[in-house]
Amino acid sequence: MDNLRGAAIMVIAMLGFAIEDALIKLLAGALPVGQIIGMFGLGGGIVFALICRAQRQSLWTRAFLAPAVLARNSAELIGTVGFVTALSLIPLSTAAAILQAGPLLVTLGAALFLGEPVGWRRWAAIAVGFAGVLMIIRPGTGDFNWLSLYAVVGVLGMALRDLATRRVRASVSSLQLSMLAFFSLMPAAAILMAVSGDALIAPTLHQWGLLGAGVLFGAISYFAITVAMRIGEISFVTPFRYSRMVFALLIGVVFFSESPDAMTLIGATIIIASGLFTLWREQRVKKAALA
Repeated sequence: MDNLRGAAIMVIAMLGFAIEDALIKLLAGALPVGQIIGMFGLGGGIVFALICRAQRQSLWTRAFLAPAVLARNSAELIGTVGFVTALSLIPLSTAAAILQAGPLLVTLGAALFLGEPVGWRRWAAIAVGFAGVLMIIRPGTGDFNWLSLYAVVGVLGMALRDLATRRVRASVSSLQLSMLAFFSLMPAAAILMAVSGDALIAPTLHQWGLLGAGVLFGAISYFAITVAMRIGEISFVTPFRYSRMVFALLIGVVFFSESPDAMTLIGATIIIASGLFTLWREQRVKKAALA
């Protein structure tokens, strides 16, 4: 029963993230990307700061200066800037499809940088998954859109964030990490605005509503993931992260009139299948090691 509850909460979290992505895409046509990132960072940081205080957790400790925490915040910054920029420039379904390569990159990074054992089957699955990414991006062809590389930067940053999270000590809570991640977006937004030369634009009442809804959905989804991972078994709950692709596809088609071509859909399917296999194989290896 706990596994089913955890899976249901994970699906709700992925729906929330897909809605947040759609709201960002709606805003991207009217506000500078840097301003959107900064406002989301401020709003999300305040939400999690209030939750931390309600939970009697400190808003500042020297543990926040640990290398793993700083690396996680830096990776969050890179990932968010890359993905939000991608959402403003390419179809939602394409960006979401590339994002599904995240678990494969985490497995690859764990093997290369954390010394975790990865057998030939998972190496093969990683290679196949990256082939799926290439099917979506299609470099060297007439269909190649270099703007899709922003989504690649986004997924790389998010994978590095997850790897750094594994090195963060338990003294820093998930709520504190979430708060820091959102607040770290603000200096990045300022730098992005300065480099791009964009001027701040006063949001309309409608845009403020979209921003508020985006922050709310993002915060709820962040919290829901934490709850889901603690309620159910990781091996059972984690695969339901891929439901985000389904929601993004539906939202893209219904609300943005997107029409993903066959190569994009096939590539996304390959990425998801490869990711599910690596998760399944990882759990089998762990069980064999404990036997």
